Amino acid sequence: MNVVYSRNFLKAVSHLPVQIQEKLDELLAILAEEPFHALLHTKQLAGELRESYSFRVTRDWRVIFEFETRDTIRLVAVGHRKDIYR
Repeated sequence: MNVVYSRNFLKAVSHLPVQIQEKLDELLAILAEEPFHALLHTKQLAGELRESYSFRVTRDWRVIFEFETRDTIRLVAVGHRKDIYR
C-alpha cells in the first residue's frame, strides 16, 4: 500500500509531542501493510467525513485518512480526538 502525506498532515505531525510522533511512526508501518489491522482501531467516519477513515494513535490522538485508489492512502490530518473531527 502506498502512503501519501498531505501538507496539513505533515505540519500537524511536527507539532505533536515526541512520544506521539514515535508511536505514530510505528502505526504508519502497520497502516501501509494492513489499513484495518486490529491495533489501529480503524473506523469509517460519518457525515461530511463519510469518505474518510480514522485510526487511533493513542487513546486521545487520531489520524484521518482516505483511500485515493485501491492501493494508495492519503493521510489528511492528525490531532487530538476532541479537535480533529471539527
